Amino acid sequence: MSVQEQPVGMPGSRVADADVNPAEALLEVKNLRTTFFTQEGAVHAVDNVSFNVRRGEALALVGESGCGKSVTAMSIMRLVAPPGRITGGEVRFKGRNLAELSESDMRHVRGNDIAMVFQEPMTSLNPVFKIGSQVAEAIRTHRKVSKKQAWKQAGDMLELVSIPDPIKRLDDYPHQLSGGMRQRVMIAMALSCDPELLIADEPTTALDVTIQAQIMELLANLQQKLGLAILLITHDLGIVAEFCKRVVVMYTGRVVEEAFVDDLFERPAHPYTRGLLRSLPSAARRGIAEVAAPEYQAPPNRLPTIPGMVPPITNLPPGCKFNPRCPDVMDICLGNEPALMIVGEGHSGRCYLHGDQADPERMG
Repeated sequence: MSVQEQPVGMPGSRVADADVNPAEALLEVKNLRTTFFTQEGAVHAVDNVSFNVRRGEALALVGESGCGKSVTAMSIMRLVAPPGRITGGEVRFKGRNLAELSESDMRHVRGNDIAMVFQEPMTSLNPVFKIGSQVAEAIRTHRKVSKKQAWKQAGDMLELVSIPDPIKRLDDYPHQLSGGMRQRVMIAMALSCDPELLIADEPTTALDVTIQAQIMELLANLQQKLGLAILLITHDLGIVAEFCKRVVVMYTGRVVEEAFVDDLFERPAHPYTRGLLRSLPSAARRGIAEVAAPEYQAPPNRLPTIPGMVPPITNLPPGCKFNPRCPDVMDICLGNEPALMIVGEGHSGRCYLHGDQADPERMG
């Protein structure tokens, strides 16, 4: 990053500290940068990202497609494939920097300490092996148990995730299960070795609304029953409102806002977040403060949208990366990129609206 691109705060503003009660944190991501080396040059899909997940809490990582959510999750798990790699920062789990572990040590962390549920269960499950074999294999990878013990534990895990007739389902193949049941199997596999942190990457993608609600209810029950910490990656703020305690909003590989869920919905600090909230269907937005700028208002019977498109990561605008789409853009937004500024307790936003030169009525 050049000197001109360094994030800066406004004169007289407070720049947010990346750590929030780190003593309580199970996972600490600090100044993480993941770079892909392409023919067009090095591009930072995750750029200076910091947040933490506390023990037993559900934290959401939200934003549009292409904002860096999934790459952040894959970086935490050390699963970023070439030409990408972690080029800066730390990922600390219970104090250990995962970025410095050997591959052998990292394989022990995956499954035992941190597990991940991916977006598409049909592509994650092997179509030619029985469900029981796949869950049992996940158990035997991390636990020294016999095949018979692993098979029994696999049945117990299917029962834990509320799959009907779990013993019989062990002999089924993935294609014999519905999408919702396959996702339950993936959750069972992820939890089979009793991890402390579950990363759920768009766990309700491609499921109908009723099944989405069932999967999220299952995760909520498992979190309470097992004391899990959950990092939920999603673009659905309606799910976030029901499920999570805190939320981190990402845009073009950067954190643009972090807040407790209630504060984010009632007092969004970044114009991008305001646009996301206004894009919710009215039923999902019921009870949320009317926070959108006039530019986000839609004609009757039309869902509001954020103008423009997310810029390609290879060609980001100077200054604030949201400035081409922002209804509140100011001259200063075109220069240096703003830092995360504290706007309230546990609430920060990467926006010059919270600096001394801002119009106080802009966020009203």
